[in-house]
Amino acid sequence: MDITLDFPFKKGDIIVFGCSSGSDSMALFHLLLELRKTLDISLACAHVNHHVRKESDEEQEFLKDYCAKEQVVFETMTIEKYGDDNFHNEARAIRYRFFEDVVHKYQASYLLTAHHADDLMETILMRLVRGSTLRGYSGFSKVVLKQDYKIVRPLLRYTKDQLVKYVQEHHIPYREDASNHKMKYTRNRFRKHVLPFLKTEDPCVHEKFLKFSLLLQEVADYLEEVSKKEFSKVFKEDTLHIEPFLKLDPLLQKMVLYLVLESIYQDDLMLVDDRHVDSLLSLIRSKRANSRIYLPNEVVVKKSYQELYFENKADVLASYEIELEDFAYLPNGKHLAIVDEEDGTGNDVSRLDSKECVLPLTVRTRKLGDKMSLKGTNGQKKLKDIFIDKKVPLSDRDLWPVVVDAKGTIVFLPGLQKSKFDKSKSENYDIIVKYY
Repeated sequence: MDITLDFPFKKGDIIVFGCSSGSDSMALFHLLLELRKTLDISLACAHVNHHVRKESDEEQEFLKDYCAKEQVVFETMTIEKYGDDNFHNEARAIRYRFFEDVVHKYQASYLLTAHHADDLMETILMRLVRGSTLRGYSGFSKVVLKQDYKIVRPLLRYTKDQLVKYVQEHHIPYREDASNHKMKYTRNRFRKHVLPFLKTEDPCVHEKFLKFSLLLQEVADYLEEVSKKEFSKVFKEDTLHIEPFLKLDPLLQKMVLYLVLESIYQDDLMLVDDRHVDSLLSLIRSKRANSRIYLPNEVVVKKSYQELYFENKADVLASYEIELEDFAYLPNGKHLAIVDEEDGTGNDVSRLDSKECVLPLTVRTRKLGDKMSLKGTNGQKKLKDIFIDKKVPLSDRDLWPVVVDAKGTIVFLPGLQKSKFDKSKSENYDIIVKYY
């Protein structure tokens, strides 16, 4: 199998490459060793031990020994503890921070990763399903310009099968990650069920996806150039000025908001989707003079008359109130959504009949004296007592979401208790509220 690194590296380059010990990254490792024979380049292997599988330590030792054998610098770190965020997003953020530290340590010009054509297809499909920005729909770029180095993905023209064939033909040792086959992960389901079908339709479908990605990136680049001129006029010092913003063409309004979100989340576009833009537009056009919404990673957006304020690290807020149209990010890191279908029947799901509660629904924090009519009983119970019964820590109670209707009646205490308004699957209902 003939594979080459698709990037014009030159003599004297210092290259850091991420390596997991899997077939993709070991193929990249071998290709860099071959390149070193013809170019005077320096290599540093950066490995992250995610510490979630019993094989992780063995893989680290394997890679350490392999680097010693090939006289390649080996840098590693172990993630000892994860927070409460999405595991893959958190691991990715930690991984890239470590990679950047290694780049700076060796004053490297490049950080290489072994992303390939299948990775690109999976990412594009996942974002099409969940929603994203225009640039997000393109997947990811072959080259990302950082302040003092470049992230390069030189294997995007090749499929997973081609890379596996390459390591087998060259007898390159590698380690297989068993978690890549677990169907609980969204990416793995696309990998197992969707990609094989597409490849059956067209064995070269990965080339079409790459062209699609490049086209979207070109369109995004053009629109961003046009939008940046307006962006600089309406967004200054983390504040969006609403009056001039509303004078823009609707497409430019969305593009400006994409730029705002991308300036906050930078290269981590998996955290951003089109619902964020829709939420911001609803907030901007709302008749309320003062209101707010919450975005991932503790970003809070506050509207005050004709200004919209963005804060990256919001302080813990004593209270909030969010109109629940279809989706809401909550300050406690959870989400509330009105969904079309849901099989669950636990306390994270409530089925409601709009004839029995007054729309719109609102999610807010608790108020003094709050009471709730419980499902299956004739009486009411204080929220304070429910929190005590459920052993909810004091530190969590002030931010716990409470769903009320337009009359202020509590219809759902997500994750803890259902109200008398909750319906079983066999009853009539037209609203499903999910907490996750």
